Amino acid sequence: MIQAIETPPAPGEIVRVRSRRYLVESVELPETGTADQSLVRLSCLEDDAEGEPLEVLWEKEIDARRMNEADWSKLANGDFDPPRWFAAYYRTLRWNSVTSTDPRLFQAPYRAGIRIDAYQLEPLRKALLLPRVNLFIADDVGLGKTIEAGLIVRELLMRQRVRRIIVAAPPSVVLQWKEELDQRFGLTFVVFDRDYVRRMRQERGYGVNPWTTHSRFVVSHHLLRDEDYASPLRDWLGTFAPQSMLILDEAHNAAPASGARYAIDSQFTKSIRELAPRFEHRLFLSATPHNGHSYSFSALLEILDPQRFCRGVPVENVKQLDAVMVRRLKDDLRRLQGGFPERKIVEVAISGLSADNPELLLPQLLDEYRQAREERLKTATRSVQTAAALVICGLQKRLLSSIEAFASTLSVHRRAFEAQVTKGASEAPAAAAVATLRPLLTESPGSNDDRGEAAEDDVRAEEDAAMEAATANTLGAPGVDGFARERELLARMTELAETVRGRPDERVKRLSQWVNDHPGKRVLIFTE
Repeated sequence: MIQAIETPPAPGEIVRVRSRRYLVESVELPETGTADQSLVRLSCLEDDAEGEPLEVLWEKEIDARRMNEADWSKLANGDFDPPRWFAAYYRTLRWNSVTSTDPRLFQAPYRAGIRIDAYQLEPLRKALLLPRVNLFIADDVGLGKTIEAGLIVRELLMRQRVRRIIVAAPPSVVLQWKEELDQRFGLTFVVFDRDYVRRMRQERGYGVNPWTTHSRFVVSHHLLRDEDYASPLRDWLGTFAPQSMLILDEAHNAAPASGARYAIDSQFTKSIRELAPRFEHRLFLSATPHNGHSYSFSALLEILDPQRFCRGVPVENVKQLDAVMVRRLKDDLRRLQGGFPERKIVEVAISGLSADNPELLLPQLLDEYRQAREERLKTATRSVQTAAALVICGLQKRLLSSIEAFASTLSVHRRAFEAQVTKGASEAPAAAAVATLRPLLTESPGSNDDRGEAAEDDVRAEEDAAMEAATANTLGAPGVDGFARERELLARMTELAETVRGRPDERVKRLSQWVNDHPGKRVLIFTE
């Protein structure tokens, strides 16, 4: 029953405001003799916005009502619902009660605004059979791991097994996670980022813990590596948070990269290892769960379920792994039910180029330059040789990208090289400095890299600075002809690259020709 009242409710009561149910947390009554209104602080009880706060002026709300389930006045008046309505209500209660206790019956597929394939229900089935949802969804790319995770979240929310949910994803897909959970499952998640933290501190005071302001968040991986954000999260969770769930997208990034039995954890691995035990439920997603190192894989599984797995012990029990992992490939599903187009890789050879074509001549000159540097540095220290190899690797990577990119990086390298020749031999770089420069010279910004969110000009400036630093530390002793051979090759490469930079290369021409020859086809182009 819903009973209309004029006086404000008391803390602890259930009320209906703005067509939703809320729990009254606190009430501030106006001072006697004033025309002020009662300020009522509420917490939402609906499934799709559980815990969301709301502050209202009680007397100003049009539909504010107290919900009194013990009110029998309607029955005393003989105002009964039609039997057909009551039967529908009874069946709804019965079905919800049955599915909430029976792990073989699902509700989530009927609450999702999507078409669901039969194979996407398997992770949900496995999750409900586990006392705690420690599950690794390792399906192939394109099979809908996000949908499978959303089904599990929706089902656990309806069964009241989870209240607090954290989705940790690469920066490039944070907004995609938020939108899909909202549009497909009606679940409201808040993107936890620096702007959100700043906004909460402005609204609620600098001392507020931003994690306490909502119950469902999507956060990027790199913020979890930042202690300024990870420490308040641990405070919010405590040593163990019942009814909490961690969803870790691209979970393979949390595995130690080395194949050693007890590899040194990365900063992200340490962060996840400290956070995961605080959650009651853990759901890992990755299309590439195994990096080829058994010890690294077992360390990742230990984070997921430390009761079943232990790092340093290879996973050999298939039955034990099958209990916590769902792994299907498109080839397997294609044989069972069809529906997935077969991927065919066709190599397109670009032939018929003249010997003086810049795309053929520049790699030859760069290889001669590499040989000349290796010959001159063969008596140098190991750290100098390693840093010199990184310089060549960075130039090769830029040349494979485009002549435009190569010309830009080559000018930075040549300028730093000439400056160092004038200055004289430099000290050997430290191993730590070489390790810091390696990803900047050999790796492009990825989805799980802080550089993935940076502006293109900032990334280029950072790479140029790394190239300049590496070049300055790899001069070494001069050869028989001093530095004449290397200077000659640098000049030739610079002249050739500057002449043709900005022009489309043969790959772009061939791609453009293929698109024109196949009108009406959709084309998806992958780079890197």
